[in-house]
Amino acid sequence: MTTVVERRRRLLPRWRDYGRPRDLVVRYLLLLFVLAITVGPLVWQFLASLKSTSEDVFGANASLLPHHPTLRAYRAIFEQVPVATYIRNSLIVVVLSIASQLVFSATAGYMLSKPGWKGRRAVWVLLAASMMFPFESIMVSLFLSIRDLGLVDSVVGVWLPGFVGAINVLLMRGAFLAVPREIEDSAMLDGASEWQRFRHLYLPSAWGAIMVVVINTFISAWDDFLWPLIVLRSDSHFTLTLGLARLQSSSFGYDQRLVMAGAVISVVPVLVLFVITQRWFYKGVSAGAVKF
Repeated sequence: MTTVVERRRRLLPRWRDYGRPRDLVVRYLLLLFVLAITVGPLVWQFLASLKSTSEDVFGANASLLPHHPTLRAYRAIFEQVPVATYIRNSLIVVVLSIASQLVFSATAGYMLSKPGWKGRRAVWVLLAASMMFPFESIMVSLFLSIRDLGLVDSVVGVWLPGFVGAINVLLMRGAFLAVPREIEDSAMLDGASEWQRFRHLYLPSAWGAIMVVVINTFISAWDDFLWPLIVLRSDSHFTLTLGLARLQSSSFGYDQRLVMAGAVISVVPVLVLFVITQRWFYKGVSAGAVKF
């Protein structure tokens, strides 16, 4: 009979389970290098936003850490810029985008996952091919369409071109294809309708992919700068990224501390959302890749 100590020793990880010590050192050095490249600029922006006016942000005399940390830049932004209005406009675009993306990508992905109807593969190929064209190639035609609809300088005009994305449709299709056919056949034998199977069988199984759609849509809608710059005219309709870009104008004295603080303010909601939903995000990515 094994003792408790022996069982714990078997459960504890051993160094050879992770490779040789030299391999571990190389692995962690690579991870630290990637971490410095990805997270380093954000940390530098945050530290630069805390510097006082007597400290240099750029140049040979600039230091990484602020000698006299202050929140002056953040207070100046909220006092001089209508941040609340910009956040409200961005949230409206984000909510509309998430709602439309979930509805249309889920229903379209469900239909593409169902075999037996003509043109299914052609639609799949067209959706996949549409992802090859950059936004800049259709930007002019999109603006002309928005102008003809009378939606220039409106939040709806910012949202409408991105109400559904091909990548999200294909992601939901891959998640729905992972549902075993036998389960759906059993639901059909029990008398479940098409809507009941979609709502109670397919949607719960694709919860991870749904979270991926939510996160991707939030990031793209929240961080979008080019399209709001083209469509919007009035300051009261500006989104957060577009409004904070005004901090680089001469009216604010080209204070780089304000620019850094504005960048930190715009990225904080994205970080918070990702930290909260990262568990479902990684599961959804792997689920959506099944039978893609």
